[in-house]
Amino acid sequence: MRFGLIIFSCLLASFVNAESVVDLVDDDFDSKLNSYDTALVMFYAPWCGHCKRLKPEFEKAAQLLKSNDPPVTLVKVDCTEGGKSTCNKFSVQGYPTLKIFKAGEMSSEYNGPREAAGIAKYMRAQVGPSAKDLLNVKSTEEFLAKEDVSVVGFFSGESSELKSAFEKLADKLRETVRFGISTNQDVLAKFGHSDKVVLYRPKHLNNKFEPDTVVFSGASTREALNTWVEKNYHGLVGHRSVDNAAQFKQPIVIAYFKVDYVKNAKGTNYWRNRILKVAQSFRDDFNFAVSNKDDFQQELNEFGLEYIGDDKPRVTVRDASGSKFVLKEEFSIENLEKFLNDVKGGKLEAYMKSEPIPDNSAPLKTAVAKNFDEVVTNNGKDTLIEFYAPWCGHCKKLTPIFEEVASTLKDEDVAIVKMDATANDVPSKFEVRGFPTLYWLSKDNKDKMVRYEGGREKDDFIKYIAKHATKELKGWDRSGEPKDLKEL
Repeated sequence: MRFGLIIFSCLLASFVNAESVVDLVDDDFDSKLNSYDTALVMFYAPWCGHCKRLKPEFEKAAQLLKSNDPPVTLVKVDCTEGGKSTCNKFSVQGYPTLKIFKAGEMSSEYNGPREAAGIAKYMRAQVGPSAKDLLNVKSTEEFLAKEDVSVVGFFSGESSELKSAFEKLADKLRETVRFGISTNQDVLAKFGHSDKVVLYRPKHLNNKFEPDTVVFSGASTREALNTWVEKNYHGLVGHRSVDNAAQFKQPIVIAYFKVDYVKNAKGTNYWRNRILKVAQSFRDDFNFAVSNKDDFQQELNEFGLEYIGDDKPRVTVRDASGSKFVLKEEFSIENLEKFLNDVKGGKLEAYMKSEPIPDNSAPLKTAVAKNFDEVVTNNGKDTLIEFYAPWCGHCKKLTPIFEEVASTLKDEDVAIVKMDATANDVPSKFEVRGFPTLYWLSKDNKDKMVRYEGGREKDDFIKYIAKHATKELKGWDRSGEPKDLKEL
């Protein structure tokens, strides 16, 4: 009986979550969407893997937004069945595609997070004023009780330079920062601020190493306020997640462990407090953060750290130039202090993810992190390099073609190079987001790389190289025509 009740409860919860998202088709899309003040629409295909991963987060976000004021509705449209015409109407070309609608009209593309809490936060920022009007003490206390950073403006009058700057900043940062504003005298008296802007850290991040609140004391300009918010938003040791990772800048110290403020806030803060204790002495040298090890396994791999089975933090550093360092000793306050002093003092060799240096006797050269300067940067030749992944189908198809190009041009002043971008650190100046990614580097200006966007057949490469080579090739003219044929 108990087992059956558990199953029923799970099914009921699933049903409630699913019911929170509205399903629309071509026949009712326009009419129903017109009745929603603000809606986030997910255009999807049932077979799409990314859609399958997003769907449960989308449903959870809908639950979180169900009682929001003003209301936000989450909608999904199946582009393979009843919503084909609607998807075509809004130029949906990939799945999932998310768009924000207001009063039935497409307002903007959705560029926010893809997990439930992040989706809900992003969409709350799309409705109502950019700074929530805190009308009384109770509403202010409820606003500050949320588990997020809050920036509140307390103002005694209707207009001032600081109030104007605050409102402009709230408009600018409404998607990432929670703003509240109050001119209520009871609120000002209760919280002890008048004509001040105050940043409140959420209670679960409160600690003895830094104040729970920070009062702005700079110039009454949006720029000064913006700088102050950025400096103080994450505190001395911020909680770095997948959604906010881009906000944490180098040089940065990151401690990876089982960060979980929902199920184990006490255990999370046990380790974070130890990081905080050390961070006090290095606040002018590094930024600090804690991250969930399971969410950032790929990032850990970049430091040579594989699966972590125990609870102790693993600590990494990226300095201002992007060089990487790893705390090799077991975590302790003493070991972390020594590690950071050694990084700061230039006493440690940077970690480099690299395959062994290969035998490069074949025409197609292989670059790894350890020989990149020799094979690419300082080879004295024009260079065409391919960054690939071993599992990539397009890369596998390109391999014999690239080998043939290298063999054909073996006597020219040109290097054809490949590099496994999954097994080696790629220099930061190369932007590699998909595979294969190819770049052309002139031998006289290796810092000015050109993304190769041409064809992928042998003749396409030959013609491109012939045209862009620093010195005309011996065997081909600038148009890519073989010189021996012209002589015949």
